[in-house]
Amino acid sequence: MTPICADLAAEYQALDDLAAGLAKNQWFLETRFFNWTVFDELAHIAFFDHEALLAIDDPAKFKTRARVIMKIVLSEDNWPSHFNPMLGITGPNELLVFWRDTRSRLVQRLQGLAPETTLPWYGPDMRAHAFAAARLMETWAHGQDIFDVLHQKRTHFPRLYHVAHLGVITFKWSFTVHGLNPPDIHPRVVLTGPGKKIWEWGEPGAPDQVRGSAEDFCLVVTQRRHVADTDLKWRGRHVEKWLSMAQAFAGIPQYPPKPDSRAMAFNNTHTLTGTTKNESC
Repeated sequence: MTPICADLAAEYQALDDLAAGLAKNQWFLETRFFNWTVFDELAHIAFFDHEALLAIDDPAKFKTRARVIMKIVLSEDNWPSHFNPMLGITGPNELLVFWRDTRSRLVQRLQGLAPETTLPWYGPDMRAHAFAAARLMETWAHGQDIFDVLHQKRTHFPRLYHVAHLGVITFKWSFTVHGLNPPDIHPRVVLTGPGKKIWEWGEPGAPDQVRGSAEDFCLVVTQRRHVADTDLKWRGRHVEKWLSMAQAFAGIPQYPPKPDSRAMAFNNTHTLTGTTKNESC
């Protein structure tokens, strides 16, 4: 668990470094993620870090709270209007203090678990290693919303691999959570990560494929960009369907933003149509 916990701690710190330098008014800027404020985004991470810690320390209590939380998630209400009061924090400085303490204890507890330890969550139970990777993924995804509203292009590190890996292994989950029968295939995914490292999944000769930058892929599977606003290239109707609804996170079925709705000015990649990319893979 040491490597994944070190990467999780580093992802937390990267977002903390950004948040710690915010002016008071910037905390209440509305992001493009359902108009949540920067405060809402970080409070969401802190809230579910708290619940993650509870899942480890008191699974029975976690499951009781999870039933309440899932009722909120399934409602049409604005989540921060419920979760922020449950967190009991109203100011940025207080939030940072709470989050730093909570995430520190969470990383410490995860580090002491065996990778195969099963933990409850909002959906299928998860093994500890995947659980830690999922916390990294959620931190990265909501962190992206904050970088976007500040119009800052973030620097990516090799730990982005964990987000990409979750995106790949949730291929079937993305169909299941949307009430569809998952196709019996294993797509070939080839991504260029930070430092031009090549990350690969699946058999080289697989007919269904995705290729492109790890950043673009991670933005799609965390539903931070529509696939049409990336330079990903793909082949195969099942992969095309997957990329239109990919969901690397647990909970209820959710859908990506509409094309062009979250493309950012600092993104210098050339936007292609889905058809063109499909044919060119």
